[in-house]
Amino acid sequence: MKKNAPADASKLIDGRIEALDDWRGAMLSRLRALIHQADPKVVEEWKWDVPVWSQGGIICTGESYKKAVKLTFAKGASVKDPAGLFNSSLEGGTRRAIDFREGDKIDEKPFKALIREAAKVNAASKVTKTKAKTLTKTLAKTLAKTLAKTKPKKK
Repeated sequence: MKKNAPADASKLIDGRIEALDDWRGAMLSRLRALIHQADPKVVEEWKWDVPVWSQGGIICTGESYKKAVKLTFAKGASVKDPAGLFNSSLEGGTRRAIDFREGDKIDEKPFKALIREAAKVNAASKVTKTKAKTLTKTLAKTLAKTLAKTKPKKK
């Protein structure tokens, strides 16, 4: 799957918002602004024909349906949600989502905190993967040295 450059992705997201010329476009636009306020380093992407916001991995995707705008958090099950914003996809082992319906108000402070927490989960995951790779390489070298030292001598 081809990943769009951020400038292209931003234009595609603009186009999606414009195409949703009802409450859904306004909601998606507001959520997008809040995501950027919460994490100015967030990168906009376009995957699976939907907006994607990333920072060290996918934070969330923004889907639009007839009766809802849904933000799906890729690692939502690992994200602390003390305000209980997640209200969809709660049974899954990895993802969580928030469905915003017409007339819903966005509780901005906990929403921004959730975005920042999702970015932290991505950062921690990236560090863990890097540490695992380093540990694997170190163990492999140590094992190779140990095996070389303990090779049986030919008689």
